[in-house]
Amino acid sequence: MIEIRATVPMPASADDVWALLTDWSSHSRWIPATTVVVLEETGGVGTRFVGRSHVGPLGFDDPMTVTAFQPPTDADAGRCDILKTGRVVVGTAGFTVTTTGARTSEVAWWEDVTVAPTAVTRWLEPLIARAGDRAFARVLRAAAAELAPRRD
Repeated sequence: MIEIRATVPMPASADDVWALLTDWSSHSRWIPATTVVVLEETGGVGTRFVGRSHVGPLGFDDPMTVTAFQPPTDADAGRCDILKTGRVVVGTAGFTVTTTGARTSEVAWWEDVTVAPTAVTRWLEPLIARAGDRAFARVLRAAAAELAPRRD
């Protein structure tokens, strides 16, 4: 199992961050070499989307389904859980959005996944996890950069 963790401060309210992160196709702007396509939008649990990651002609689909969807409130952090059901990446992912100030918040992102072929990747799991931590922190900082101009 590969455990990826990233926590990044955001220059916007928890509501604004939640709206951006749950606009699934917007992830295409931040995740390099990946296009996200929404297959079914329910506005919460049951939403299905797929990330198509590729380098040149090589690529794979990462199909996902939202399994928990609780937007942030004044009292509680928002939480979204995602089930990954692809042939290459299988497991769970998700994020929380927590208010940290009047117009600031924090995102904690996680992924607990297995990457096929496991006979090969099992030996690389520590390296993949470290690289994933850094990559997801970069992705979240790219999302934060989109939010920064929205502040007054």
